[in-house]
Amino acid sequence: MKLLFSIVALMVLSTISFAQIKNSKTETLKVYGNCGMCKTKIEKAGTQKKLSKTVWNEETAMATITYDSKKTTANDILKNIALVGYDSDNFLAPDAVYENLHGCCQYERKAKPAATIAAPKVEPKDTHSGHNHGATPTTLTETKPVEAKQDVNQVQAIYDNYFAVKDALVKTDAKIAAEKATALLASLNGIDMAKMKMDDHMAFMKAEKALQADAALISTNKDVAAQRDAFSNLSTNMVAFIKVTKASTPVYLQHCPMANDGKGADWLSKENVVKNPYYGSMMLGCGKVTETIK
Repeated sequence: MKLLFSIVALMVLSTISFAQIKNSKTETLKVYGNCGMCKTKIEKAGTQKKLSKTVWNEETAMATITYDSKKTTANDILKNIALVGYDSDNFLAPDAVYENLHGCCQYERKAKPAATIAAPKVEPKDTHSGHNHGATPTTLTETKPVEAKQDVNQVQAIYDNYFAVKDALVKTDAKIAAEKATALLASLNGIDMAKMKMDDHMAFMKAEKALQADAALISTNKDVAAQRDAFSNLSTNMVAFIKVTKASTPVYLQHCPMANDGKGADWLSKENVVKNPYYGSMMLGCGKVTETIK
């Protein structure tokens, strides 16, 4: 009787949890893993209060993801799951994070990342207290490692549109800046991460939302001062992205100490000569090159 009551209570709580997610959409997607500990980590990474709920089936390695379709996507949730060590058919976990999983949590990988990312700081390996070692891990079909072909054009389009926004702000042309930011947003939204090297893939995952938000602010604002404020943050995120992905030619990191209410602000340029996007003709040469990114 107590067991029956517990099951009913769990079902009711689960129903309430899903009901709290507005504009809910549910998808069932493959997420690779082995065991009960994998289930705990996958579900934790894929669940956010009132935004998403993930339930992972250990036997089928399928994740049922319910999410607010106006605020997030299944891919966003799969990215979060990949960042804690679990591959899906859309995103691969970083090597360093996968290697840090406990031995019996290291599922057989369907596709090995083509390139490795610099190892981030990671916590010590999971201890397996309370883990059921008697459980039989899910066996995945063995496949040959797949190396994604890098499509440099889609990354180059991001660089080119960013530089076009910068040039428009140098000229204090809010209309053109908005148009170029719209093109930048389109290039960001059009990225196919399956065609990126693993390190580029991970860098884009980390910067994607911030870059999109900043580009959207510039594209929808006709006030050049507001555009310049958003461009400061856009540049900060673009610097982190370009240092990993690398442009085909040298890019110059430049700094204006007067921008951002005297706090200073950076930007990227294809030219070594300083042309300040934060002040335009008022102080065109204000700033200096602080780094050359090759």
